[in-house]
Amino acid sequence: MRKAIEKFLRYLRDERNASPHTLRNYRSDLEQFLAYLSLPAAAPPPLAKMDHRLIREYLSHLHDQRLEKTSVARKLAALRSFFRFCVREGWLPQNPARLVATPKLPKRIPAVLSAEQINAFLDSLLQMEAAGDSPDEAGARRHRPGADAEESRLLVRRDRAILELLYAAGLRVSELVGLNVEDVDRNDQMLRVRGKGRKERVVPFGTKALQALERYWPVRAELLRKARRSGEEKAVFLNYQGRRLTTRSVGRIVKKYARLVNQNWDLHPHALRHAFATHLLADGADLRAIQELLGHRSLSTTQKYTHASIRQLLEVYDKAHPRA
Repeated sequence: MRKAIEKFLRYLRDERNASPHTLRNYRSDLEQFLAYLSLPAAAPPPLAKMDHRLIREYLSHLHDQRLEKTSVARKLAALRSFFRFCVREGWLPQNPARLVATPKLPKRIPAVLSAEQINAFLDSLLQMEAAGDSPDEAGARRHRPGADAEESRLLVRRDRAILELLYAAGLRVSELVGLNVEDVDRNDQMLRVRGKGRKERVVPFGTKALQALERYWPVRAELLRKARRSGEEKAVFLNYQGRRLTTRSVGRIVKKYARLVNQNWDLHPHALRHAFATHLLADGADLRAIQELLGHRSLSTTQKYTHASIRQLLEVYDKAHPRA
C-alpha cells in the first residue's frame, strides 16, 4: 500500500500540478491512515482487502481522539481521492471510501470587516509610511541584531504594498508570495497569478495598490543590492535578506499591523480575500465575475460570500431600523 501512496503523490505532483502544501497534507493524511492500519499488526492489510468498514473504523478512531469534524472530513476526502486513483490504476474494483458518509459540518460564515474598517486600516499604514514611523523597531533589532531603524521604516513600504495588493486583487497568500516581477503589469494594473493546480489567471488591481507598489519598488532594489548574489531577482516581495517572502512571514505581517490598529482583531491574509469578494458582491458585482477573479473552480465555493453579504445587511438593518 505504501508504494501505491507514493505513486499517487507523484501523480498529484506531476499530472495534477498540486502545490507542495497540498502534497504535504495528502502525505500526512494517508500516512496517518497507514499507521492506524498497522496498529494491530506489524504491517497494514494488502490494498486488495481495503473495504468501507475499515475506513469507518478509522473515522470512529479519529472521533475518539476528539478531532474536529472539519479535519475528519478532510482526511476522508484524501482517502476518497487516493482510492479513486487506485480504481483508475486497476488495483481495486471500486472505491471503498465512497460508501462512507462525510461528517455533517456546521455552516460557517466567514467574519468580514466592513469596507470602512478595511479603508481605515489601509489608510493607517499610509499615514505610518508618510510619517516615517516604524511599528517594530525594537522587535526588529531584537530578532535581527544588524537591523536598524531606517531598514525597519523602509519595510513599512513593503508591508503596505503587500496589504494593499491582498485586498485589491483578492489574492491567496501563496499567490502573493509566488508573484514574479514579470507577472506585474504596472501600466495596465494587471497581475498574472498562478493559483491552485498552477492554473493561471489575470486579475486587475487598483490605484491605491499601484501607488503602494511604486513606493515599494526602490525598497526592493535596495534589499537586492544589500543581498547581492544571495537575492532572488525574480520575486516581487522580498525579506530583509533579499529572498522571497514566505506565506508564514506574510501572515505575521498582517497580524502585526492589524493589532496596531485594533487589539481585538485577529486578522489573517485570507480575511482580506474574504473582504475583497464580499465588498464586490455588496456593490453589485456579478457572482460569476467574482468567481473568475478569485480563481474558484466551482461557483458553490464563491456563493459562501453571499451569506456573508446578507449577514452584513441584516446587521445594518438591526442597528439602523427603528422597529428592528
